[in-house]
Amino acid sequence: MKLAVISCIHGNYEALNAVLSDIDRHKTDQIYCLGDLVGYGPHPNAVVEMIRSLDIPTCQGCWDEDIVEGLNACECSYPSLLAEKRGRQAHEWTNQVIHPEVRDYLARLPMTLQTENLAFVHGSPNSQHEYLLPSMDGFAALERVVSTGADVLFCGHTHVPYVRELEDGNLSVRVHQPGQDDQQHQFTTSLKRIINAGSVGEPRHGRPHATYVLYDTDTAQVTLQEVPYDYEKTCTAIIDKGLPPIFAWRLARGMEFAERADDPSHVCQR
Repeated sequence: MKLAVISCIHGNYEALNAVLSDIDRHKTDQIYCLGDLVGYGPHPNAVVEMIRSLDIPTCQGCWDEDIVEGLNACECSYPSLLAEKRGRQAHEWTNQVIHPEVRDYLARLPMTLQTENLAFVHGSPNSQHEYLLPSMDGFAALERVVSTGADVLFCGHTHVPYVRELEDGNLSVRVHQPGQDDQQHQFTTSLKRIINAGSVGEPRHGRPHATYVLYDTDTAQVTLQEVPYDYEKTCTAIIDKGLPPIFAWRLARGMEFAERADDPSHVCQR
């Protein structure tokens, strides 16, 4: 089968339409979505309605959770007070315009999806809010994949696509309990992979193009796709609807923040 994996649409209907057209061009058999359907962008209801109409299996993202559970459900930090103010504005706007049936749909989304040897999450198997960065310690990254029982873990959340291979081999774990001798556990694991789909609606890899992943289950071939779209139309809608204009500025540049944090692993992507 040929799969398409999309993530982090963030209310960007123009980008979603462009990506779906590109997916159709590649004649894929199945689409999976890794969440964050809402937030930042000007068309959260239209995005959710499109995903629902196509019956695309979808994980719950951190923004999806926040709209259901309330602002800062993840207790993430911001790089500045200004960024926090913008995040609150975006949340409050989205919370006001979201349709009740859309909120109910977001509340029912699962944290993980799995088929055969493939697992799908938004952030990590532990949390929608954990970042599986390419620089993550190899053992920790391997543990995240092994915990799902799958060989390939698809994630999003960072908004930057990548493929990481975790070599097979022998692993050793020492368990210490007070008053008892240490127990040594060894196990062998096959090659594991983490595939980050990037972002459809809020790319942060330095270009405004939407990104997603194509995956062939027969050959295990991964293709990171970039799709140009009319991002200026989305930028105009962001401003017209009263969202922070800086969201349009950074969308047009494929950037993360106007001001960048020293340690992005602890910054909520709002």
